[in-house]
Amino acid sequence: MDKLSFSAVTMDVLYHVAQDIAVAIKDNKVVLFYGEMGAGKTTLIKEICAQLGVTDGMSSPTFALVNEYHTKDNSTIYHFDLYRIKNIEECLDMGMEEYIQSGNYCFIEWPEIALPLMPDNYCSVSIKTEKDNARSISLN
Repeated sequence: MDKLSFSAVTMDVLYHVAQDIAVAIKDNKVVLFYGEMGAGKTTLIKEICAQLGVTDGMSSPTFALVNEYHTKDNSTIYHFDLYRIKNIEECLDMGMEEYIQSGNYCFIEWPEIALPLMPDNYCSVSIKTEKDNARSISLN
């Protein structure tokens, strides 16, 4: 996917970016999200989840570490926030390997500590804050 840009205050543009990402990741169930604090990782994940048919209320899993969302077609999406995780053992203790191997979408914020657990086929979304509060998004 080409590099995408959107303004942080334009929700209709965010809708289209999330739609493009949801289509592009179809065969890659594990998606890692990179970006500085406040870049919009959770906001983007919420919109991607909406595109994938999530019917649950969505929130940041900062304190829960993982949130489970259900879709209209009875699929499950897992949303992780590993910001507070100190080492890979904590990832193993929370059963992260099982989540990743479940065949369900796993959207992971702050994934650096868990990289050794990732499958060969995952996608990465990078969000960079630009001038005037715009965001530059790339999908690999």
